[in-house]
Amino acid sequence: MPTLEWIGKDKVINHHQEVPFRVLERRYSYDESGQHDEDNGSENMIIRGDNLEALKALLPRYEGRVKCIYIDPPYNTGNEGWVYNDNVNDPRIKKWLGEVVGKEGEDLTRHDKWLCMMYPRLKLLHKLLSEDGVIFISIDDNEQAHLKLICDEIFGKSNFIETIIWDKKAGAKGVPPRSMLVNVHEYIIAYSKNSNFKFIGERRLAEAEGFSNPDNDPRGPWRMSNIKSTTKSKDEAFTIVDPTTGKQYTNTWAFSAASLEKMIREGRILWKKSLPKQKEFLYEMKNPNKAIKTTWGVFDPQSTTVFLKEILPNEKFDNPKPIKLIDYLVQVSVGPNDIILDSFAGSGTTAHAVLNMNKADGGHRKFILVEMMDYADSITAERVKRVIQGYGEGKKAVEGTGGSFSFYDLGEPLLIGECLNESVGADKIREYIWFMETKAPYAPASGENPYYLGTCNDTGYYFYYEPEQVTVLDYQFLSTVTEKSGSTVIYADRCSIGADKLAQMGIVFKKIPRDISRL
Repeated sequence: MPTLEWIGKDKVINHHQEVPFRVLERRYSYDESGQHDEDNGSENMIIRGDNLEALKALLPRYEGRVKCIYIDPPYNTGNEGWVYNDNVNDPRIKKWLGEVVGKEGEDLTRHDKWLCMMYPRLKLLHKLLSEDGVIFISIDDNEQAHLKLICDEIFGKSNFIETIIWDKKAGAKGVPPRSMLVNVHEYIIAYSKNSNFKFIGERRLAEAEGFSNPDNDPRGPWRMSNIKSTTKSKDEAFTIVDPTTGKQYTNTWAFSAASLEKMIREGRILWKKSLPKQKEFLYEMKNPNKAIKTTWGVFDPQSTTVFLKEILPNEKFDNPKPIKLIDYLVQVSVGPNDIILDSFAGSGTTAHAVLNMNKADGGHRKFILVEMMDYADSITAERVKRVIQGYGEGKKAVEGTGGSFSFYDLGEPLLIGECLNESVGADKIREYIWFMETKAPYAPASGENPYYLGTCNDTGYYFYYEPEQVTVLDYQFLSTVTEKSGSTVIYADRCSIGADKLAQMGIVFKKIPRDISRL
C-alpha cells in the first residue's frame, strides 16, 4: 500500500506513546439548574486544553468506547483570519513542533507541519474508537489528499467508508481569472475501526424486532402483512387461487389482479388457512434504511453564524459547521446510548447536535468536546449552556433541550519521570494502574478490601498503596485477599515473601513506581 512521507514523520509516528497521561480537573458542572461547583455526575464533558494531551487523558476511561468521532481540524488554507488559527501557526502548536520534531521543524513546509500536528492525534483517536465505531473528518482540498493517505495508514485502507461531499453555498459568482469554476464544496472523510460498523439503517435491518427469515429466503428478513383492503368497493373484488391447493379467495384486494399474479409467481404470497398474506421484506418498509448518498447537497453555514450571533452577541466565531450537517451525521450513525467525541470542538456544534437528538427521541447519547483555545469556556461551553436552557425571545424563542455537562481543564501529569505523581490523588492513580494492566475502563470495585481494583480475564488486581507510608506485601496482607481468581497481581512498595512461594500461590508482585526515599 502506498504511504505518505514528509519531513518530521519519523519524529511523530510514535509520539502519541510519549505524550504524558494527565488528570482531568473538573472546574464546574452545568445542568437545567444552572452552573454549580458540585459534581452532577454528568457523562458529558467539555475539556479545555491541548487536544493531544486531552485525548491521552481520556484513554484510561474511554479507550475502545467511543462510537462516533467527528472532527473539524484546521484546513491549512493559510488564512490568518480564523479564530482557530487555520495555518497551524498557533504558538502552542509551533512550540510543540519545535520540541517534538526538533530543529528541522523550523524549515517545514505548511503541509509538513499540518501532517506532524495531525498524525499523533489520529493515532489516539483510533485507540478511543470502539470496535464498531466510525470517524468523520471535515476537510477541503488543501489537505484532503494528504489526510486520505495518513488515514489509510492509521485506520487501514480496507476500513475507508466513503468521501462525502457537501455544499456550503447554493451558488457563487465567478471571480477572475477562474470565473467559470467556483469551489462551493467541502468533504467529510469517513473511516470505520473495522467492518463491524453499521449505519443506523443497517443496524435496524439487522436488529429490527419481529422480522426473521424462517424459510431462508435469499431476499432477506420478512414479515407477514395483510393484503386485503377495506377502502375499495365490493364491485372491484376478484378471486385469486392457491396454486398448491386450488382453494379460491375472493376479497377487495389492495393490489390489482396483475400485481397479485406477479407476486404469486415470485413466491411473495403466503397461503394461510384464512386469507392469504404478503411477504413484506424489511428493506421495503418505511424507515431510514434507504441508501445514504455521498453527495449531501447544501448545508448553509451562514444559518449557524446567525444563530451564534443571536445567543452570543458579544462573541465572534467565523465559519462554524452547519448544525443541520452535524445533526444528520449523528442521526445516521449514532444510537441512543452511544458516545460521540469531537476533539476540535470549535463553537460546540457537535454537542448541540447530540442534545437536539436526545430531545427528539429521548435518547441518552453522551458527548465529549475538546477545545484548546481560550474560548472553550466563553463560546464552546456557553453555547451548550444556552442550548440546554433555551434561548431567544418572543416568536424567536427556542425551547431548551435539557441535559447537562461538566467542564474540565487538563491537570498534572500522572507520572514524574518514572515515578507516580502522588499529588494527583489515589483515585486517579488507581484508575491509571487498572488501565495500564487491563486496557479496560475502570469502575471502583465492591468488596471489603479497599486495595482491590477488580478482576479482568480471571486475574485479580490489588493496589496496596498509602500516600504517607511504605506498604509491604506479606502474609498478613495476603490474609485480606479473599476475591477468587485464577491469578493475582499485587502492587506494593516492598515484598517480604519469596518469589518461589508467590509463584506457587499464583501471585505476581509489582513494585509501586515511586520515590520511597521520600517517605
